Amino acid sequence: MSIFESLFNRLMDHEGGYVNHPSDPGGETMWGVTKRVARAHGYNGPMRSLPKSTAQAIADKSYWQAVKGDELPRAVAWQVVDAAYNHGNRNAVKFLQRAIGASDDGIIGPRTLAAVKAMDQNDIILLFNAERLDFYTRLRTWSTFGRGWSRRIVGNLRWAAKDN
Repeated sequence: MSIFESLFNRLMDHEGGYVNHPSDPGGETMWGVTKRVARAHGYNGPMRSLPKSTAQAIADKSYWQAVKGDELPRAVAWQVVDAAYNHGNRNAVKFLQRAIGASDDGIIGPRTLAAVKAMDQNDIILLFNAERLDFYTRLRTWSTFGRGWSRRIVGNLRWAAKDN
């Protein structure tokens, strides 16, 4: 099993199956894939029927590869890909860049990768999750979804302890 495949299984623990909460601006989702993203990747069937394998292919191409998961330390890569899947790539990369003290342009380039390599992974993960939690608390849907988001961060911190 590849690193991405094992991390995708973790991601599915967070995302679960079909959701269509009226307060969620992402709308209808299956395996954490929004209807808009599914359509952009050529899936036109009912969201409840979106195959998990399609969600995995989308996660690999549009999130894992986009945030250069293979070039990040595994423990950091997990945190970044989970945030990318949840908040979008640009936000996730900005969280990372703020955590490492880099310019937060939302693009992972050579300077961001060098800064990640130069910093202790545990420090990155703690600061990354601080950025992420701060972001969550500023969302207008915090009162509705904050408890679940907090649990997601708790789970990711627990994974971080196992990943290092």
